Amino acid sequence: MRPHDAFGQVMQQHFRQINSPLHGLDCFSDVEAQQHRFLQAGWTACCAVDMNEFYRCFLPSEECQRMENLEPFDEFEEWHLKCAHYFILAASRGDTLSQTLVFPPSEAFPRIDPASPSGVFPASVVTNDSKGPNLKRYGHASVLLSPSIILSAGGFGEQEGRHCRVSKFHLLSRYCDFEWKGNQIHSCGTGTQWDGRLYHTMTRLSDTEVLVLGGRLSPVTPALGILQLRVSKSKDNSTEDLNVTITKAGPEDSTLSCWRHSTTEVSFENQKYLFVYGGRSVAEPVLSDWHFLHVGTMAWVSIPVEGEVPEGRHSHSACSWQGGVLIAGGLGASEEPLSSVLFLKSISCGFLWESVVIQPPITPRYSHTAHVLNGKLLLVGGVWIHSSSVPGVTVIDLTTGLSSEYQIDTTYVPWPLMLHNHTSILLPEEQQLLLLGGGGNCFSFGTYFNPYTVTLDLSSLSAGQ
Repeated sequence: MRPHDAFGQVMQQHFRQINSPLHGLDCFSDVEAQQHRFLQAGWTACCAVDMNEFYRCFLPSEECQRMENLEPFDEFEEWHLKCAHYFILAASRGDTLSQTLVFPPSEAFPRIDPASPSGVFPASVVTNDSKGPNLKRYGHASVLLSPSIILSAGGFGEQEGRHCRVSKFHLLSRYCDFEWKGNQIHSCGTGTQWDGRLYHTMTRLSDTEVLVLGGRLSPVTPALGILQLRVSKSKDNSTEDLNVTITKAGPEDSTLSCWRHSTTEVSFENQKYLFVYGGRSVAEPVLSDWHFLHVGTMAWVSIPVEGEVPEGRHSHSACSWQGGVLIAGGLGASEEPLSSVLFLKSISCGFLWESVVIQPPITPRYSHTAHVLNGKLLLVGGVWIHSSSVPGVTVIDLTTGLSSEYQIDTTYVPWPLMLHNHTSILLPEEQQLLLLGGGGNCFSFGTYFNPYTVTLDLSSLSAGQ
């Protein structure tokens, strides 16, 4: 079901390619249509649920635990998306059986649909094959080095005709006002090389320096050690031929043996720190702890944090704001998306956890990106399972707590745009948001990537102020 969203389009294309097209999806595209189909055919009763609801509400907890412990697993996005596109249905004839609800309504899995859209953000493609190598990868990290240079590293993607953990860096350079060109570069020198990590974070230290924290090599192998990337121009001073040198910025201790975490710059006593929060590890499926890294000394330090400790999560978003951090969404310990928005507030003696009250409440999500623009928190894309709609951009006014929804108009994007495992770069001067990479490895149709960089036009936000 749900054949018209991006995941449904890719699945349909897959079945057409193997000469097994799916018929009837347009007529019976959701659970309600399937139920109506059987009732119209003369069945006395019919009930149906998608596989996310079935798994969470009708499977014994012991069976769920058995499945989750079968093998190391780290592909939650495609698991939830696939379950959202399949359903289980029970129909019956006769009065006796029809009085029994096979799938009784469950309060454990409420439908939480987003509010009606307040507007639309048009999407358009800013790179193609004629503008350098594509960015077919997911689980990577991207950082804006300067207004005209974006560096992406790591992730799983396409390299030299095969799918693998990517070792090349991707450079996106702006030549004219709105003209971007991609380029792939290797690390230079004979020293430390890129180790193939994914689900790491990258933080800009300067126009030429980037810090890489965490990540994994496999679901049972964390990427240890802090890496520092130094970007330098070649002799001809061309941005097309930048060099990247990798050095280890600290010992390979186990302080940060996690991935799917967040790293955000904060301030305390006029010093700059990186706040590393959440994620998952080999031993813990969800982490609720945090660490502070002093940028100047590259040392882990202890800073007092007051308030109620929030629920652990991974694949959440984190943004710097007013010297603290805004944390939104994520996947919790029960492998269910979260809707909470938290503020790690800077106070005189350290930091304080606060909850941000939002009205109307937002749909729980994870694997999204986030930015703060003109006092508004933007949650971009992601995966949710409590609604049959597709995540667009949720806008939260940080002064009033009011939330609104904006759809993404993909009319001029010539492929199904999947916004999970992606990165995004905010260009506030241009009121644009660049979407880089994204996709995943699905059990049905294999690996899918967003091939090119896409931009969202956010100008309608300021027009509506």
